[in-house]
Amino acid sequence: MTLKTAAFNIPFQTVAEWLKEAEKTEPNDPTAMAVATVDADGAPSVRMVLLKGCDENGLVFYTNFESRKGRELLHTPKAALLFHWKSLRRQIRVEGAIEVVSDAEADAYFASRAKASQIGAWASKQSRPMEGRFEFEAAIAKYTAKFGAGTVPRPDYWSGFRLKPTYFEFWRDRKFRLHERMTYSLNDTGSWNVSELYP
Repeated sequence: MTLKTAAFNIPFQTVAEWLKEAEKTEPNDPTAMAVATVDADGAPSVRMVLLKGCDENGLVFYTNFESRKGRELLHTPKAALLFHWKSLRRQIRVEGAIEVVSDAEADAYFASRAKASQIGAWASKQSRPMEGRFEFEAAIAKYTAKFGAGTVPRPDYWSGFRLKPTYFEFWRDRKFRLHERMTYSLNDTGSWNVSELYP
């Protein structure tokens, strides 16, 4: 996730640098981030996902579009993200608009997944009730038999979202709760307004 250090890329570069540091210190899933969405009534919902792409175009994650987050993001294409690395005592908040990644991008990422994970994308009716674990296991067996040793195609309902940031906040822990908070807000000219906040 190496980026050029042009002025527009500064917050993206910081995200990439902090992620790289987290890979050395976090015991599990350094790319884990909370994704907050809202439903049609404006009620919020948040869950953890894994970041799968980060460049000057935005931050990418993948999901089943028929899941709760998928449906909410398609209905209201805005979201907020939060990374928290306890080992580093740092966090990043990101807010912005959501767009669907291209089919080519989704196909390429899906093809990179383990076959069992590809089968799981077909077998899981994500976020919806099931009779019991046996129902899910039966679906896994069904799609394992269906695709056999061949290539598993990407389901039409499974793809990725890209959050195009309009706001970043970089937070660092300091003694006595005198934390550092640096923000970048995208303005009408396409550049960033930089501010430091009180802790």
